[in-house]
Amino acid sequence: MKKVGILGGTFDPPHVGHLIIANEVLHSLSLDEIWFMPNQEPPHKQKTTCITNQNRLDMLDIAISNHPYFKIQTIEMEREGRSYTYDTMKILTERFPKIEFYFIIGADMIEYLPKWYKIQELMELVHFVGVNRPLYNHETKNYSITYVEVPEINISSNNIRDRLKEGQSIRYLVPDSVKSYIEENQLYGT
Repeated sequence: MKKVGILGGTFDPPHVGHLIIANEVLHSLSLDEIWFMPNQEPPHKQKTTCITNQNRLDMLDIAISNHPYFKIQTIEMEREGRSYTYDTMKILTERFPKIEFYFIIGADMIEYLPKWYKIQELMELVHFVGVNRPLYNHETKNYSITYVEVPEINISSNNIRDRLKEGQSIRYLVPDSVKSYIEENQLYGT
């Protein structure tokens, strides 16, 4: 059976932290692929920039283009309304019955697992993979989670957007190709 890791996020923009996490999990667990799954813009959040879903997909595509085992899965962007992980993974497991899915979450999300929609049913659909994040505890008592240690790099998309608004450099925080795309398309106030 093929083993695929799922790394969800807004990827607004994708940065080297995302790539490092994906690469570490891929190799640590001997997975066949990592699918990057961009989220739909949450309906309760007001969009602060004029970044389109296509911009996010383009940047993600550019960011992973040199890695043969990194792919993009757009199922959440294709669906309307609120998107629960359980619903998404139910669809994916039905579409791809010969794939075993590993859902990657950061330590910041582990403490919220009890509040996830249909968490018990979701645990039956996927293997959860927890990765360490600076300043977060990744312990949980009630859920089976495989832990993968990744180099601690405290980078966030929010921090990158803030740096761009302030005219600061983002070199080495995002792949050079993503940096060029941001500049060429004048994204995030560049």
